[in-house]
Amino acid sequence: MLTIILLFAANIFMTFAWYAHLRHKDTALWKVILLSWGIAFFEYCLQVPANRIGSNIFTTAQLKIMQEVITLVVFAGFSVLYLKEELRWNYAAAFLCICGAVYFMFFQKH
Repeated sequence: MLTIILLFAANIFMTFAWYAHLRHKDTALWKVILLSWGIAFFEYCLQVPANRIGSNIFTTAQLKIMQEVITLVVFAGFSVLYLKEELRWNYAAAFLCICGAVYFMFFQKH
């Protein structure tokens, strides 16, 4: 559970680092690069421990697919709440495909 919490928190920082500047396109690119880099530092401070802790329970492939699902959940909320974009049906369809990948990653029979 700690791994999932850390991954969510890390993804919030990384989503802001990568996409928040899109609301401020008049700001000089070098400034947003430096600011994004600073925000990303905090993402790494959460992401690295999440993967280290999670590797005791999950395979690296499971950690990666979990990361992708969390990224999409965080990004969907960010794009609606911060960027004021709407979610479309094809986004939901793509997300369901990723959920299928989660099924195959975690629940396959040996």
